[in-house]
Amino acid sequence: MDPMRRSPSPCSSRPSSPRTPPCEMLGYVGIEAVLDQLKIKAMKMGFEFNIMVVGQSGLGKSTMVHTLFKSKMWKSTVPGLGTPTPQTLKLQSVTHVIEEKGVKLKLTVTDTPGFGDQINNDKCWDPILGYINEQYERYLQEEILITRQRHIPDTRVHCCVYFVPPTGHCLRPLDIEFLQRLCWTVNVVPVIARADSLTIEERETFRRRVIWAPRVMGSVGARRRQSAQDEMWSPASPDPAQSEDSLHRRVPAEML
Repeated sequence: MDPMRRSPSPCSSRPSSPRTPPCEMLGYVGIEAVLDQLKIKAMKMGFEFNIMVVGQSGLGKSTMVHTLFKSKMWKSTVPGLGTPTPQTLKLQSVTHVIEEKGVKLKLTVTDTPGFGDQINNDKCWDPILGYINEQYERYLQEEILITRQRHIPDTRVHCCVYFVPPTGHCLRPLDIEFLQRLCWTVNVVPVIARADSLTIEERETFRRRVIWAPRVMGSVGARRRQSAQDEMWSPASPDPAQSEDSLHRRVPAEML
């Protein structure tokens, strides 16, 4: 049996839609202009992107944001000498509008000062998880209103960048617990901070250990993702497993 052809999953209850024959057009309709109209509308409204950066102090979160968006729009709060470490984790958000070639992007960066800086970091991820779920719930409540706004402000966290300390050994229990709890709620991108402090051999070994730890601890989640892929796969589309594997080989990213 051809490995590229897969039988539909028994869990999938969606009926297969019959193939609709193409209709011969007798003249110009103007359907091709729809894409241009949508593009003009999207450029006029702009886009919104909300990113959250999580990590201990001094790992280069501000540098990463400045380098990624080519602008100095945000600075992480780093406690100075003699400044007591905050006892609770407080989330801080900064919003700026970036424009490039007529395309506007409303960028919101949410910082989590105090994360992982305590002696006892038990449940230090709860404020972060609560904030993310609160934004989801707020957007949902606005969306289901009968008389809702024409444009609902999107405060949902689209991506969470987690900075892994460059220990060179393996992930800490705090790192594994955080990745496990948030990967079901938001897109989490692990980044090895200050990777230039490690040699090439240490960096590659550390990357393999970072990749291996979540897979061992989260094998149930991997099976659930695979079952979801089998349901969405069709013979006409490329194999999702190959596309996902190519992306996984690039994670975690490294920041110098």
